Formats: sequence, C-alpha cells, structure tokens
Amino acid sequence: MRKIISTRNAPAAIGPYSQAVEAGGLIFISGQLPVDPATGLMAPPDIQAQTEAVIKNLEAILKAEGLTLANIIKTTVYMADLGQFARMNETYSLFFASNPPARATIEVKALPKAALVEIEAVAAR
Repeated sequence: MRKIISTRNAPAAIGPYSQAVEAGGLIFISGQLPVDPATGLMAPPDIQAQTEAVIKNLEAILKAEGLTLANIIKTTVYMADLGQFARMNETYSLFFASNPPARATIEVKALPKAALVEIEAVAAR
C-alpha cells in the first residue's frame, strides 16, 4: 500500500511524479529544487540561498504529514559544481546540526531550471 503526499507549501511536480510517496512507514521525497512555491521563482543563484530554499521545501512536505527534518534518515544532494561543496555543507549543517541523516553528494552536469542544487530525501515515521 502506498500513499501519495502533496502540499501547496512546496513546489508542484513539474513532470509525471509525486512530491512524495509513503510506503511501509518510509516517505520518499522527490528531488526538490530551490523554487519558492508561492511565486514559482528560483532562489538567487547562490549555493547557500538555494540550499536553504531546497531544505525548506523538504520541510514543507514533511510538515504536511506532521513530520520534521528530524525524520529524515537519508538524503542525496545533487550539485552542479562540487567546488561549492563547503558552502552548501555550511548551510545544510544548520538544518541537520545533530544526528544528521546519512547522505550522498553527487556532481551532475546540469539540474532542471539551471538550479545549483537539488536534494531528495527518505524519511521514516
């Protein structure tokens, strides 16, 4: 059994996928871009501003289910430039200061909408 999760407080899916899907007590959150859900505009082209915007979108999806970032057990961070890793990590660590989730970080050639960062996550109830 699976449950589709959707909230207006995070950017709508821009393709044939769900914001998140819950199955077996795990919530699989699709990659989030640094898009303001209210305006549809991208965050400024700064890795720290975009990382913060992405994490706030993850947070909004979790909040729709009564959960918080503390429920995240794994993230995958996709970056257009790993040369910005330290700056991304500085902002990321503000949201996951204690008991951070497992994580992989991957440099990719390009991201949708020319984003600098995209993060997907797995959370547990």
